[in-house]
Amino acid sequence: MSRKAKAWIEAMRLRTLPVSVAGVVAGGGCAAYYHCFRPLPFTICLLFAVMAQIASNFANEYFDFKNGLDRKGREGFRRGVTEGDISPRAMLAATFALLAFACAVGCTLIIWSGWWLIAAGAAIAVFAMAYSAGPLPLSHHGLGEVAVIIFFGIVPVTLTAYVQAQSWMTLPVALPVSVAIGLMGANVLIVNNYRDADDDRAVNKKTTAVIFGRGVMGKVYFINGIIATVLIVIATISRMPLVWQAGALLYANLHYMLWVKLTHLEGSQLNPVLGQTAMLMFALSLWLTLALGINAL
Repeated sequence: MSRKAKAWIEAMRLRTLPVSVAGVVAGGGCAAYYHCFRPLPFTICLLFAVMAQIASNFANEYFDFKNGLDRKGREGFRRGVTEGDISPRAMLAATFALLAFACAVGCTLIIWSGWWLIAAGAAIAVFAMAYSAGPLPLSHHGLGEVAVIIFFGIVPVTLTAYVQAQSWMTLPVALPVSVAIGLMGANVLIVNNYRDADDDRAVNKKTTAVIFGRGVMGKVYFINGIIATVLIVIATISRMPLVWQAGALLYANLHYMLWVKLTHLEGSQLNPVLGQTAMLMFALSLWLTLALGINAL
């Protein structure tokens, strides 16, 4: 594989894509519990979510380079634009092309919902850019984690469930699940910012790890996982036999193990923790979907 091809794949940040997939999968599980799972709109939601996240990752790489927030040899994964493997113009073009295609795919969901869903899709597209660009880039002002909770948790879970149910009847399950998924997604960003705190501080990029410090954000990572576990239990405990809660307890234990790693490692040593945090989130969403689906039978 050529260096340029590797650079594009790296720019997609494949290790983080489980974050967008998890929200849609969890939303599908909520729909399945109410006997309204529909494979086609579910698949479209999944495609839209993944493409929107990749577009956001591309935008982050371009605008961080443009604003002088990246440097060669930085901690974390290799940045193709900063290292000269990808031209800034090509990255910007890919960002807009992919975002446009994602929106085109997402617009087909109005068949199962209504025209109002276009506004929701537009808000997601704006977020994909506003995370790194605009007069107040969210990721540069300590708002990244809040945005992730909303756009990788609450929005994808509730809207995926809504599109399939064609009503809000899924909210009693979908709402607490969506906040839990959002908190798990925020933890992925916390690991990223925890790892990059020194580099970000040097260029005055005010992430939460820079504003509050690694010590505080390490505690937030731990608390997020505990709250997420509690929310999952609240959403499911009256809807399935108690034995199914073993999945939530297993998540909590694995989350604790990752928290220990987070607080004892630094720099590039945290790259695996980032990927493992994302995969744990995805695994929990799969367990949740399986549990809800089986107990709906």
